[in-house]
Amino acid sequence: MTQPQPSAGARPPVLARPYIGGQAVLEGVMMRAPASFAVVVRRKDGSLSIRERAMQPETRALAKLPLLRGVASLVESLRLGSEALRFSAEKLTIDLEAEEKAEEAARRTKAAGPGASTLAGVLTALGIATFVLATSDDAVADDGKKPSRGPMTFMLVVALAFFVALPQAAGAGINRLLGLGLPVQSAGFQLLTGALKLVIVVGYLMLIRRVPDIRRVFQYHGAEHKTISTYEAKEDLIVANARAKTTLHPRCGTTFIVMIALVSILVFTAIGSLLPRLHTGSDILDNVVFFFEKLPFLPIIVAATFELQRLFARHCTTGPLRALLWPGFLVQKITTIEPDDDQLEVALAALRATLFRQENPEGAGVGTGDVSFAGYEALAAAARLRASEPETRTAA
Repeated sequence: MTQPQPSAGARPPVLARPYIGGQAVLEGVMMRAPASFAVVVRRKDGSLSIRERAMQPETRALAKLPLLRGVASLVESLRLGSEALRFSAEKLTIDLEAEEKAEEAARRTKAAGPGASTLAGVLTALGIATFVLATSDDAVADDGKKPSRGPMTFMLVVALAFFVALPQAAGAGINRLLGLGLPVQSAGFQLLTGALKLVIVVGYLMLIRRVPDIRRVFQYHGAEHKTISTYEAKEDLIVANARAKTTLHPRCGTTFIVMIALVSILVFTAIGSLLPRLHTGSDILDNVVFFFEKLPFLPIIVAATFELQRLFARHCTTGPLRALLWPGFLVQKITTIEPDDDQLEVALAALRATLFRQENPEGAGVGTGDVSFAGYEALAAAARLRASEPETRTAA
């Protein structure tokens, strides 16, 4: 969805400073770069479980073109984000089951709070696509694998429901209830549905923030932002440096969601009255027809928002233009919470594993497949050891 901010002056080569993005998951963080992907989850015993692999950078010219790359990045973020979320849920389920076996099952279930299955139910019912996008940052190339059609189709349908169908249905209900008499294609009706779109998304995020385990995810989201900011500042990847950074980031997925809502308000307010008017004699059918008329414009809105966010992230991070980022920052205060040092270690571990694989795409990563380390220092030591081996050393 976004690209890391290069330092002032000339833009550095991609190979020297690879694009890094990430996402918060259940008790962990996912990081990704053009040629690597890693998820790190903190287990109940304090150890770190890691899944990492090499990825094939995007080589298709069309997928790199402005506008087209925005849609490709959205699909990629949903696919990798859902994979990372499933991995973390699997590990959380294993730990919860182990706890239940250690103590009396009924009492443990009540004391443990929402488990992985409960969280999955909350996310599915209220919009897993919105959750994935809100806690993810950055967009990198596809790895050449075809995404699973089932989960991807489900998440895209949920996204359509959240961003188009539900706000329009709510707008139609308010329009009728208050007797406003706004035609479905009028600018006034589009402003109403746009405002409801923001209310629904922000309300959903505020609601799930109240779930204790989701609050922890939002802490990991803050840790992810702090870690990426440390990397972009070219500072050592240690807790002390990351702790000093802000939890807010201009290339956050939460900001992307807010910007999509705002851009869609502008677009549909401008073109709504220009679309073909089909009077069916039923307000419900008129709304259904207009819903399908708007669908072809959604990829364009996503693509335009992607480019707009990149522009803002590069040129509006300082000075008066920073005010353009405030709407996204305000909503990020919902989806990011100050992390503790243990959570920062998880985010730093994910970034270190990703960077190591990025620099050694053909060699062994920090771990092969799904592996575990006692903690961040153990992972960092393994990375240093592997980097010193001649067969895996690669020039930065």
